Amino acid sequence: MTDKKSLGLDDAYAVKTPDDNRELYRAWAATYDSDFAAARGYQYPLRIADIFVRHANPSDTPLLDVGAGTGLVADALHRNPDLAPAVVVDGIDISPEMLTVSRGKNIYRHLHEADLTGPLDLPDAHYGAVVSAGTFTHGHVGPVALAELLRVCRPGGLFVLGVNGEAFDQYHFGSAFAALQADKRITAIEFDPVKYFDRAVDGHDDDSGYAVIFRKA
Repeated sequence: MTDKKSLGLDDAYAVKTPDDNRELYRAWAATYDSDFAAARGYQYPLRIADIFVRHANPSDTPLLDVGAGTGLVADALHRNPDLAPAVVVDGIDISPEMLTVSRGKNIYRHLHEADLTGPLDLPDAHYGAVVSAGTFTHGHVGPVALAELLRVCRPGGLFVLGVNGEAFDQYHFGSAFAALQADKRITAIEFDPVKYFDRAVDGHDDDSGYAVIFRKA
């Protein structure tokens, strides 16, 4: 899994623990943008950013980019001409190496290294919005993270969370979202289908998921 020349989605989908994630992205960080994102037309972060812009209002700031990685979502947000005024973005990720790459792009206000399966060292009701692309997928983070993300977001804050289509059922995201809505912790949910790539050629060209859109109640 640590051979930089062979890393890809199969490796990412195979991780099972936080340590697996750290190991994978330690090896992948330096080449992730060029050998993975650019080479296969990884449009998922751009789509999540576009969906956020369509639903956002000026109060949806600062924004927390969950599983920020190398900063692809934040970069897409800053480049979007329809986002005015520019949103303030913080990022959180489990991989210090990925955060080093994103830090070099100067697109985040603050970056935090953290495991999303545990408590976050972030204040209550601090953020006006939460976005994520590529984190809620096979072997990464399940619905357990939703409670902490709701805690750090203000009432009325916008969520645009990308969830892998297969992981959505496998990890019971549907029932988790339904319970949150039944408990009146979130508003009614909108689902927007998202295709991940525009030129993948390794059997993953049809990989897709959903942008799950709601507000904290």
